Amino acid sequence: MILETVKLQEEGSLPDAHVVFYILDTPGDKLWIQKRPFVILCPGGGYERTSFREGEPIAMYFLGKGYHVAILRYSTAPAVFPAALLELGRTMALIHENGEKWKADTDQIFVQGCSAGGHLAGTLGTMWQEPFLAQKLHVKAEDLRPAGLLLCYPVISSKEGVAHEGSFRALLGDRYEAEKEKLSLEDRVGEETPPCFLWHTFADATVPVENSLLMAGALHRCHVKTELHIFQEGVHGLGAADELSRRADGSGVQRECQCWTDLAYRWMEHIRHQDEK
Repeated sequence: MILETVKLQEEGSLPDAHVVFYILDTPGDKLWIQKRPFVILCPGGGYERTSFREGEPIAMYFLGKGYHVAILRYSTAPAVFPAALLELGRTMALIHENGEKWKADTDQIFVQGCSAGGHLAGTLGTMWQEPFLAQKLHVKAEDLRPAGLLLCYPVISSKEGVAHEGSFRALLGDRYEAEKEKLSLEDRVGEETPPCFLWHTFADATVPVENSLLMAGALHRCHVKTELHIFQEGVHGLGAADELSRRADGSGVQRECQCWTDLAYRWMEHIRHQDEK
């Protein structure tokens, strides 16, 4: 495996913004596999930090399924929109630039995010075609479109009674009141939004389940391929929900939710191979 860390310095980035690439060995003369799909992980943290628990523990699962993985440690407050989005776009561009060297299938780049990281992933999914993004990154817009989105208990809506207000305040800073509505993702979904897998819990007292419900409804109305799973039990911020994600205080394991990774993997494989049927 190749482990490569790349610093990210886009407009508005903080000095410590970076992405870690986990590149599986793919010797073409020894394996049937000639190139591998990719998944970019965007950990949560309310746009104030990025969680360890929502990074490497999830990466280990997808590496075990044969995916290359990138963990994006994007800029958080005091950095404001669109710094993190530009960093995610740059990560997409780096995969395209290194596709041949890394044996990466650049048509199969998925973007996963937890909580506020889900908002970041969803923002790329609903804004990849915005001219400013390709212009600032000096790339083609189509290279910024993910093959699919994996949104885990995501922050989606800025609407009163549903929003995780702290995430939007951290993301927008002084522009919170003026710009919060334009980053309410359920209102940004269109027919060009990539396929989407979502999961949440009814028991989430931090980011209400209505965020995923609103997003799934918007995707369905636009005829975007969507899969939604809602579990009865489970607090916010579970990550993989398994022992690798157990918090220092002993919490963070929820047996009922541990199947989400297997459900997501099967969905990803379906999306990858749907044109072969």
